[in-house]
Formats: sequence, C-alpha cells, structure tokens
Amino acid sequence: MIKRYQLAQGALHPSENPESQVLLFVSPDAAERELLKRRFHIDEHALASALDPDEVSRIEFHPDSLFLIWKRPQNYSGGERFAFEVSSFGLLLQAERLVLIAPDDSQMHGLGTRHGLKTPLDVLLDILFGNIHHYLGHLKVIKLVARELQQRFNRSMHNHHLIQMFNLSESLIYYINAIHSNGTVLSRLRNHAQKNHFDARLIELIDDLIIENTQCYKQAEIYSTVFAGLMDARGNLANNSMNDTLRKLTLINVVFLPLNLIASIGGMSEFSMMTSAVPWWVAYPALLLAMLLLGGVILIFLKRLARVFS
Repeated sequence: MIKRYQLAQGALHPSENPESQVLLFVSPDAAERELLKRRFHIDEHALASALDPDEVSRIEFHPDSLFLIWKRPQNYSGGERFAFEVSSFGLLLQAERLVLIAPDDSQMHGLGTRHGLKTPLDVLLDILFGNIHHYLGHLKVIKLVARELQQRFNRSMHNHHLIQMFNLSESLIYYINAIHSNGTVLSRLRNHAQKNHFDARLIELIDDLIIENTQCYKQAEIYSTVFAGLMDARGNLANNSMNDTLRKLTLINVVFLPLNLIASIGGMSEFSMMTSAVPWWVAYPALLLAMLLLGGVILIFLKRLARVFS
C-alpha cells in the first residue's frame, strides 16, 4: 500500500498526487517493489533490509540520494511475556522527495509537533526524533513494569515473575544494540551534512538527535546493569527461600524420626522372638543403648572424615 503526503504550511498533508514529496510504502507487494526498483533504484537487498526486523542500522550515500536503515521500537501490546521488540524500516532521501519503506504507518504519527516541516529532510529528522522519544517512553514503561514485578516477586517468590524479569532484561539488550547502531548512523549523517554544507539549522537538529540518542543509550545501559544485579539478587533470594523451606522440612523429619524409630522397634516381632529368654525391660534398653553407641561412633567418624577433607 502506498500513502502520499505533501508539505504545506510546515506540516504534512495527505495527498493523491503521484509526485508527492513524501511517499510511504507499507509492506510493499510485488508491484510496489517493482516500482521502487524502477523509479527509485532501490535494489532487492535494500528492500529486504528495510523490512527485516533483525537488520542492523546503516546509512548509504549516493550521488543524488542517501538510503538509511533505522531500528525502531515496536508498539508494546502487553501480555504475559513483558517483552519489548525492535524492528527496522528504510528511508530513501532525495533532493525533493522522501520515501519510507515500513511494515506499518506508525512512523507518520505525530510528525510536525516538535518543529515545522519545510523539506523532506525535516520530515526524516522528525521521524528519527519520534523514534528516539519512543525508545525513551518504552524505557519508562520498562522501569514501571520492573518495579511492579519486584513487588510481586517479594510477595510470592514465583519463578514466573523471575522469568518475566529475564524477558525485560533481554529486551533491554536488544534496545541497547539498536540504539547504539542508530547512533552510528547519526554520526555518519552528521559528517555527511557538514561535508555537504547543510543548513546550520539542520546540522543543529542532527546534533540534538545525537545528544538525545546518546542519553537514551546511557539510560538503557543503566537499566540493563540494574536489571542484571536485580536478577542475581532475586535468584539468590529464591535460593535462600528454598533452603529455608528445606531446613524446616529437615527439622520436621528430625522430630518425627525418633517417634518412627520407637514405633518400628516396638513392632519388631523378630526381636521379641530372639530375646524371649530376656526380660523386655532389659532387652529394649540394651538395644537403644547399642543404637546410641553406634550413632555416636558414626558421628565421630564423619567429623574426623570432614576434618581430613577440609
């Protein structure tokens, strides 16, 4: 599907003109792919990269255009996994036209609210600004979700909550990689703008983009470090809780084992048969004494063995 937009009065307006300044190709089909190849000279590899969620950010400079692959955060839809994903989209910037290749039209939402849009390059920079702010918004949500998971984990110690925290930590790793690769693209774009003597206002916008992206990267990096520490701490708490439970079970066994032992001894008909010639008040105390002596010998042996191996 193709959506067309025209720049007028500092904003984007939907248009039906085939020569519109901004063209959005949403998940292009075979015919639209052929149009992109023939009219805009975008090869098959670039098309596949623009729609590949695992593609790394990059920028390519051509004599009359530049082609950019940008990593963006996907819209968070909730669910049990609490996972935040990233994907890619492509932008082709020519002198008087901007072409977007994306899996949806979410990139066009909110454009023009930060600054006026006069040229296709303004639109490109505003799209990149929007994506960086989208990352920052997701990082705030991740912080809130992590806090909620910590409270739930403190109450129940369920492994389910620990797995959810792991999913969030994994999402942060993907975010860090995506934001870092986007930063490399912005640095190259800044050098290209300076080399080609872009307007000072545009260079300043690119500098602001670099600063915002760097702050976003640092914030994601801090969250990732904190999450790693929290994961280790929560795992240790879960292990300590399990050890405490096992200790209590052991104490219960210690209490009931002597009772079981007495009941077992009292029910041994073979022992009564073998000691029929001896009064029971002599035979049973003698058996208990022998068992205590044997237990003491085993205890002393184990202690000495432990000292030898220590």
